[in-house]
Amino acid sequence: MRLETYRTLWGDTRPWADSIAEARAEGFDGIEGRIPDLQNLPTCREALLASGAPYIAIAMTGGGVVPRQEASLEDHLADLDVDLARAALLAPRFVNVLGGNDRWPAAKQAEFISRAMAIGRTHDLILSFETHRARLCATPWVALDVVAQVPDALFTADISHWVVGCERLLDDPCDDFSAFIARVHHVQARVGYDQGPQVSHPGAPEHAAALRFHQDFWRTIWMDQARRGYACTTLTPECGPDGYTHTLPFTNLPVADRHAMNRWLLDAQRGSFAGCFPAPSPTRSF
Repeated sequence: MRLETYRTLWGDTRPWADSIAEARAEGFDGIEGRIPDLQNLPTCREALLASGAPYIAIAMTGGGVVPRQEASLEDHLADLDVDLARAALLAPRFVNVLGGNDRWPAAKQAEFISRAMAIGRTHDLILSFETHRARLCATPWVALDVVAQVPDALFTADISHWVVGCERLLDDPCDDFSAFIARVHHVQARVGYDQGPQVSHPGAPEHAAALRFHQDFWRTIWMDQARRGYACTTLTPECGPDGYTHTLPFTNLPVADRHAMNRWLLDAQRGSFAGCFPAPSPTRSF
């Protein structure tokens, strides 16, 4: 199985041509970011075509990262339909859906996913539903309930949200996430800890236990994908701005560069992946 890596566009407002060029220079295969609006879509499409870079689209329904609380299930589905019509023009590898609302019961979340997949099929797009605070599958316990109700759905694992939401690393002998892992399509790699969705730096020794937990979880996903017959798996290192990167008090200066942290995760996860799937030894000829 091959590992394909994507550079997040979170917080990157530059033209896509510049972002893609930098991503390629840093060793990423492609980019992951929100579906552009109609005004910017032609130039974004041109940048993708000119570079040949793969793209993972992000669709947000019902508002921004935190949805409008009054937005109904129908509102979320209508937003998704509009987003997917634009996404289809960019031929994404798949669409990562940040949808729904964590206030919905599991049955309503499952209904959204089921109907969203039907909309995705009308646009000929694969959808992967992200685990995220304030959104669908905000906790692992709800996620396990939802997964059981939508047997054909695929999911994006951003388990940093689960760690901070549950206020612990989810490594107790009682924690069994095999039913969810068997449905993961994409990994967003960020290391969370018991009090936040992003450690100060994933390579810092004080966060070794959190890093080890996340890497073990991601490796389990990869092994399960290989069992399912995946020829390629996708990963996006996703250290971000917007309060995720720690800052010094009174100055708001970041304690570490988020781009450097994402490059660190890129290298670390390539090594971790290689440990799961070592290259075969060359055959000796005599």
